[in-house]
Amino acid sequence: VLYKENIGKATPTPVTPEMERVKRNQEIISSVLYKENVGKVTPTPITPEMERVKRNQEIISSVLYKENLGRATPTPVTPEMERVKRNQEHISSVVYKEGLGKATPTPVTPEMERVKRNQEHISSVLYKEQLAKGTPTPLTPEMERAKRNQENISSVLYSDSFRKQVQGKAAYVLDTPEMRRVRETQKHISTVKYHEDFEKSKGSFTPVVTDPITERVKKNMQDFSDISYRGIQRRVVEMEQKRVDQDQENLTG
Repeated sequence: VLYKENIGKATPTPVTPEMERVKRNQEIISSVLYKENVGKVTPTPITPEMERVKRNQEIISSVLYKENLGRATPTPVTPEMERVKRNQEHISSVVYKEGLGKATPTPVTPEMERVKRNQEHISSVLYKEQLAKGTPTPLTPEMERAKRNQENISSVLYSDSFRKQVQGKAAYVLDTPEMRRVRETQKHISTVKYHEDFEKSKGSFTPVVTDPITERVKKNMQDFSDISYRGIQRRVVEMEQKRVDQDQENLTG
């Protein structure tokens, strides 16, 4: 506050091209002076001892970092925390999209395609040039056996992981209005298709080959039906005769 009070009112001046040029020259001069002040150095090769010391220092730093950490109390992830996290991700996404300015799309011209392909060819050539020559090794039966064993182990581990994580668990899908509309439309399409197939097949029949066994079974079923029907008919006739006789007795009596 005291610093700002001591500063008087100033008049802002626009940044002219001359001021930009002077600023860039000053930066270049400062860089040149810095490099001139740096003396000549002698490069030293990285020896195995230096590599060992470097690795030990990294391990020591990691150990000291873990020792300085105190004990923490784990907190369960509640549904409220999950909701806040998702909301925060949505807010971050919206803010990120709002911060993006408007861009002008540029068409991909044949020249740009040609330059892109040339760049890919150059990158491929440089990559292959940097690769050293390799010595081909024969594929022995032992290597084949190890390969098959590794594939079997990978398959077993994948199956175990699938059973533990996926098998027996249902995938929950939100029943949105759009999904309900699609489901109803699919039902209507299925009904229309069913009626269409029914109308096409209506009036047609499927010919069946009549063999002796089928004829014999059909005849037996007909005989059984006739016997059953005649037995019932005979009983009906007997009951009707008994009823008539009983009526006659009642009239005479």
